[in-house]
Amino acid sequence: MGLGSALDFTLEEARDRARDARRALAEGRDPLAEKRARKAERAAAEARTITFERAARAYFEIHADGWKNAKNRAQFLSTLETYAFPFIGELACADIERGDVLRALEPIWAGKTETASRVRQRIEKVLDWAAVRGYRSGNNPAAWKGNLEHELIRPSKIAQVRKFAALPWAEMPIFIPQLRAREGVAARALEFTILTAARTGEVTGARWDEIDFEQKTWIVPAGRVKMKREHRVPLSDRALEVLRACPREDGNPHVFIGGRKGAPISNMAMGTLLKRMNRDDVTVHGFRSTFRDWAAERTNYQNHIVEMALAHVVKGVEAHYRRGDLLDRRRRLMTEWAIYCDRVPASDNVTSIRPANRI
Repeated sequence: MGLGSALDFTLEEARDRARDARRALAEGRDPLAEKRARKAERAAAEARTITFERAARAYFEIHADGWKNAKNRAQFLSTLETYAFPFIGELACADIERGDVLRALEPIWAGKTETASRVRQRIEKVLDWAAVRGYRSGNNPAAWKGNLEHELIRPSKIAQVRKFAALPWAEMPIFIPQLRAREGVAARALEFTILTAARTGEVTGARWDEIDFEQKTWIVPAGRVKMKREHRVPLSDRALEVLRACPREDGNPHVFIGGRKGAPISNMAMGTLLKRMNRDDVTVHGFRSTFRDWAAERTNYQNHIVEMALAHVVKGVEAHYRRGDLLDRRRRLMTEWAIYCDRVPASDNVTSIRPANRI
């Protein structure tokens, strides 16, 4: 039985360790077996210990493919890295208490309420996962009901949910030339997003096999549509021009290719482009509102046609009678939208007398 390295123990210490081993033998115990048992116990304890950061990354790897919303998938780790890891990242999941969670949440609870609420939910999920895996026991310190609801103000009482900042529809003919002057895939993707009034995830995930150039149609599969139903999008001539101008990559099925080989454009790319254009006053999703406002104020298209163009679920009595998707009418609507986006802005001393569009 080794007594340890001479570099670590003095001769006197080695004699003491040898004496303890002989005493164990005299008492009928096996000192070598006890040494191995202690080592195994330490290894088992270490195996049961996992830091919050390691647990969060493990949880993400397991569940990432199941999240259909690309934005939420991308934000899961980024928000934890920014707001949670600095406070509890290095703590063992078993040791995290309510006070630790509050240290992470309180600095942002009032100023970034929506983000803070999502961070809390993500911490709760990670700790629930850790409990199921045997890394911790007891109540979840990030749970809201019966726990943090007594420590923090309810998010709904702090601030109303903010709407996505949108470009006024009258400014669209000014914005589009500025956008077209930009190089890169993100600029083409954003113009396509505007022309189709689509959501970010629908566009970033677009694949060439979804595009029918002859029928001038883009079929978005149900998995990428919020209403969980296949959505046919009529493509204007300008939208088709944007597609034809997109670069292609061998083996990459995506329309808007990303920086990594075989990958689509990032869901953050268009938002980043707006920041580079110094347009912090608008959001990508807000262009859907721009389209909606334009349709309401400048056309006579019925509400349900515009709602279908936005891939919204038509509710009420209309839902029982509208079995089709009114593709032809929506095609005219989207064509007029493209024409409006492409129009030359009127000078300040000119008043438009163009009659309202009709169905």
